[in-house]
Amino acid sequence: MKSKAILRIRIIFGALVLCALVLVFRLYDVQIIHGSTYSDRADRQYVRTTGDLYDRGNIFMRDRKGRLVSGATLKTGYTLALNPSIIEEPADVYNRLSSLIDIEEEDFVYRAEKTDDPYEEIAHRLDPETALAIQEQGLGGVGVYKDRWRFYPGNSLGAQALGFVAYDDEDLRGVYGVERYYDDILMRDEGGVNVNFFAEVFANLNKTLFRQSSSREGDVITSLEPSVQLFLERKLAEVQEEWSSKLTAGIIMNPNDGSIYALAVNPTFNLNTFSEEEDVSIFGNPLVENVYEMGSIVKPLTMAAGLDSGAITPETMYYDAGFIELDGFTIGNFDGKGRGHVNMQEVLNQSLNTGVSFVVSEMGNNVFADYMRAYGIGEETGIDLPNESAGLVDNLESPRDVEYATASFGQGVAMTPIATVRALAALANGGVLVTPHVATKIKYENGLSKKISFNDGKQVLAPETAEEITQMLVYVVDKALLGGSVKLDNYSVAAKTGTAQIAKVDERGYYDDRFLHSFFGYFPAYKPEFLVFLLTVEPKEVRYASETLTHPFMDTVKFLTNYYEVPPDR
Repeated sequence: MKSKAILRIRIIFGALVLCALVLVFRLYDVQIIHGSTYSDRADRQYVRTTGDLYDRGNIFMRDRKGRLVSGATLKTGYTLALNPSIIEEPADVYNRLSSLIDIEEEDFVYRAEKTDDPYEEIAHRLDPETALAIQEQGLGGVGVYKDRWRFYPGNSLGAQALGFVAYDDEDLRGVYGVERYYDDILMRDEGGVNVNFFAEVFANLNKTLFRQSSSREGDVITSLEPSVQLFLERKLAEVQEEWSSKLTAGIIMNPNDGSIYALAVNPTFNLNTFSEEEDVSIFGNPLVENVYEMGSIVKPLTMAAGLDSGAITPETMYYDAGFIELDGFTIGNFDGKGRGHVNMQEVLNQSLNTGVSFVVSEMGNNVFADYMRAYGIGEETGIDLPNESAGLVDNLESPRDVEYATASFGQGVAMTPIATVRALAALANGGVLVTPHVATKIKYENGLSKKISFNDGKQVLAPETAEEITQMLVYVVDKALLGGSVKLDNYSVAAKTGTAQIAKVDERGYYDDRFLHSFFGYFPAYKPEFLVFLLTVEPKEVRYASETLTHPFMDTVKFLTNYYEVPPDR
């Protein structure tokens, strides 16, 4: 009997300890983890019984010292609303309110006369001082209610990368950028915190201990660096203004792991006032969604394939007549001139179309096509941004030699800029295909966090090949790019320009006066920390990318090496 009594006491004691632990956990959950949420909801309960305060996770950028900087957050203010059924003198109410806020008399009267409606919103996002001044008026039928909405502290900073929140039917959802891709993480279950505390504890211990609705809720921390993002956006705006381009865009990425420091497009828009935009196409991200024939920045990929396959070496010579004939088509250099006997280094120095066509002929069409597919130019990269497109590379299955020759210098095949960046990064990082990405960590509401991992890429080039093509691209910058005038004494920079004719719409051939300019480079070349990609579409009254993008690229190199205090490698 005594042993049974002791057993019962132990069971009861254990149950009490368990209940105490549950209560401690819930108190921690309410006061620490969800304290601000419950406080806001309690505040809301006093002023309005319908609706909850809008809630959503934050998106953070991270500066070079690792400090978090808000990219998307919530802002609190007040909504002014009427109860027309109890307003006795609308004209007097209007006069007193209009002295405090800017409201249209016609709209106010229309709403104030809807006596069968107990709730009509008049003004939104009022600051606390204005809200208090309205309350002090003591106007019958006039209420001021706490409200909260999505807010972007940087306004247009990172607009195409961050995206924004808008109504999808009756729900506010992320519709572009990080907001959309990580919507399931950022969204909040509005119904999850309105249950009576003690009823929840004792009615369902499992849900109390493990709230299912919050298991994935959290904040998203990105690799976007605010100062780098701002610099890139300003540099793109300068290019856009100087050359009156249709579009200018850029990416700054770590080529070793694919983390993106900056991604920008011009024209851009203010995230806080996106509803004022008339053309919704401005919300899209052409770096991820659009495909282009990239032109000569594809030549290093072709050259690397030739080196890796053993078909050529940097010293391999060929005779450049200025043009070649294939399948009844003539392929010429950009200036139509021949250079005679030249080596592969000179092919990159002078960006010779006949030279990379020669490389393809030496390795064979099938081998070349296999390398291009291995670079991933015809597939999605897996970047954590929505609406990614795959490249158009059907020409790599053609029976005609001419299709492979044109593909060798970036014509006849189309790819997204982000896929181009991923392929080019393999030249910088020892031959590995990385996954470009914006987010790096999820910080969950329960206090835990998880680093976002991306699949290790496959080895598409031998490390020795990557080093060899890097040496060739450094020579291009030191000796050939604008006559070697932009060479940096303290840093090795590997780079290549690209100028592509733009294909005609709904007919064969290319425009003679419309071009796509691109530029890519990485540095310090032999242990690169940054890869920079720039693009400008249809710049006016200029033909070559070396004229439009060389100096913006070099300005970016100088900014990054100074800002990150990169040690010189020369």
